[in-house]
Amino acid sequence: MSTDDVDPETTGPEPGHENARQEVVAVDAADEPSGTVNRLEAHTGEGVRHRAFTVLVFDGDGHLLLAQRAHDKRLWDGYWDGTVASHPVSGQSQTAATRERLEAELGITPEQYSNLRVTDTFEYKRYYRNEGLEWEVCAVLQCTLEELDLDPDAEEVAGLLWVPYGRLHRNPGWYRQLRLCPWFEIAMRRDVGD
Repeated sequence: MSTDDVDPETTGPEPGHENARQEVVAVDAADEPSGTVNRLEAHTGEGVRHRAFTVLVFDGDGHLLLAQRAHDKRLWDGYWDGTVASHPVSGQSQTAATRERLEAELGITPEQYSNLRVTDTFEYKRYYRNEGLEWEVCAVLQCTLEELDLDPDAEEVAGLLWVPYGRLHRNPGWYRQLRLCPWFEIAMRRDVGD
């Protein structure tokens, strides 16, 4: 049987899963691309290191917008994340991917924020129950939201919460009931620790 006969909708680690129809950028430890890999395969078994990003959106008073991942997400469902996290596609910059996801997930347009920039990059690998894993070289981007009107997509976001960023970092135990995503916790520790 040739690969032309394989239906990506019904084969692979989880037939028919939405992620089986997407590609992510495989990278080495220095974030140099080595091709693309099926998104579902990158998050299954031992995984494949790939490029990702997380975005921290602040208001003018130093509050961070946390977003709760939708409850039907395959990994870290219902966990609280920085504002947006995702993967750029091949040839797409981190800032372009960020703009796209901010608008798709929260209805935030580029006119609503300023100073979008990459502030850090780190590698991590974390397993989630028996469901899969994240093995990512993750860029951290930040921006300041000047116009606070939001229109969250319920398929992506289950809830939103503005929190005082410094207080969240100094007192993480106060927020444990939120179940924070591991990549967000790493990004926050590295950011505030600088």
